[in-house]
Amino acid sequence: MAGAVVLVTGAGGYVGGLVARRYREAGHEVLAHGREAGDLSSPDPFSGVTAEQRRRITHIVHSAAITRFDVGREAARAVNVDGVGKVVGLARGCPRLESLGILSTVYSTGLRGGPITEQLYDGDAGFANDYEWSKWAAEQQVAEAGRDLPWRILRVATVVADDESGAVTQHNAFHETLKLWFNGLLPLVPGDAGARLYLVTGDFVADAVVRVLERGVPTGVYHLAHAAADSITLGEALDVVSDAFEAVEVYRRRRVPRPLLGDRETFDMLASGVDAFGGGMVRQSLRSVVPFARQLFVDKELHNAALRKVLGDTYRPPDPATLVHRTCEWLVATKWGRHAVA
Repeated sequence: MAGAVVLVTGAGGYVGGLVARRYREAGHEVLAHGREAGDLSSPDPFSGVTAEQRRRITHIVHSAAITRFDVGREAARAVNVDGVGKVVGLARGCPRLESLGILSTVYSTGLRGGPITEQLYDGDAGFANDYEWSKWAAEQQVAEAGRDLPWRILRVATVVADDESGAVTQHNAFHETLKLWFNGLLPLVPGDAGARLYLVTGDFVADAVVRVLERGVPTGVYHLAHAAADSITLGEALDVVSDAFEAVEVYRRRRVPRPLLGDRETFDMLASGVDAFGGGMVRQSLRSVVPFARQLFVDKELHNAALRKVLGDTYRPPDPATLVHRTCEWLVATKWGRHAVA
C-alpha cells in the first residue's frame, strides 16, 4: 500500500483519529476531514475536497457519525444514513480508489440474537435505539448504492480502553455506568447474565481497520470484535467489576452494595420512577443506561472468520476479563480521567 492517499472522515474523533495516526505513522498521506459529524447533514460536506485530491485518493475511511445511544431518529437519519450516501458519492469521484471503509457497530444487527455472521441482515428483529437503526440503514445503503465500489463494512465492538493497560481517553456509556456503580447510584443493572459482551481496545480497532482496508481484501462485512467463544458474559463482567472495586479501600468503607441484575420490567419501572423524582445525578446517569438496556437481554453469538482470515497470526484481541479489570483500576486511580495516574 505504498504511497496511499487516505481521506478519513471524523478524523477529529476517537477512532478516526487513531486510524489517521496509523496511516501517518506508516508514511501515507492523510486528508483529515475532521469537522463535526453534524456537518454531514449539509448539502455538500465534501466541497472542500479538491478535484486534484479526488484524483489521488486511494482509501476512504468513514468514521464520522453521531454515536450517542439517545440520538433521535431524524438526526440519526440526516447524519448517519444520508451522510453515508454522500460518502458513497465522494467515492464515485475518486478514480484511484482501492478501499472504502465504513465504520459501523456490532449492534447494527439490532435485537437479533443467536449466531451473527459477517453479512448484512434485515431489520426485522427491531432495534434498542435509533443509533442502532441508523447504522443498520447505513449498511444497507452502502451495499445498495455502492454495490460496484470496493467497500468494507467494519462493525466495531464496544471500545472500553485505549489499549490493554486500561487507560481511557474517551468515555462512553460503559464508563458512565461504572461511575454510577462505584458511587452507589446504580441499584440495578438490566440484562441477562448469560448475554455476551464484546469489549475491545482502540488499538485493536485501529490496527484492524488498516489491515482490512489493504488492497486485495474482499468486499464485505468484518466484525472488529472477539468471536463468541472468546467473549465475556454480562454476569462474568459484573463479577470482574465487583472484584476490582472491592479492592479499593474507600469503596469498601462506603459499603456500596453490588447492583442487582434485574429483568426488563423491573428496570423500566426503576428508570421511569427516577425520571419522575430522582436526583439530577442519578437521573442523568440512568438515562445513559436506558437507551441500550434492551441489548443486555440479547445474547449475540458473533462470528469473525473474515476478520481472522485477514489478520492471520496478528489476530490477538484483548482478554476481556483482564481488560475490564484494568479499565476499572484506571478509572478509579484517575477519578474517571480527572487526575493523572500516580
